[in-house]
Amino acid sequence: MMIHRQLTSLVEQTLERQAAVALIGPREVGKTTLAPAIGERRNALYLDLEERDDRACGR
Repeated sequence: MMIHRQLTSLVEQTLERQAAVALIGPREVGKTTLAPAIGERRNALYLDLEERDDRACGR
């Protein structure tokens, strides 16, 4: 179960205005937990730019 954070609402509000949101920050603060959770609710594409296949998306 994910802890609801204020950032969750901010990201969701931003996605209403923008097509994409990048989450950046220090290691182990919950970025990789937050992004897919929001993506599942919005039927969104989640890309992890540390993954070679995701970086190649769009080529």
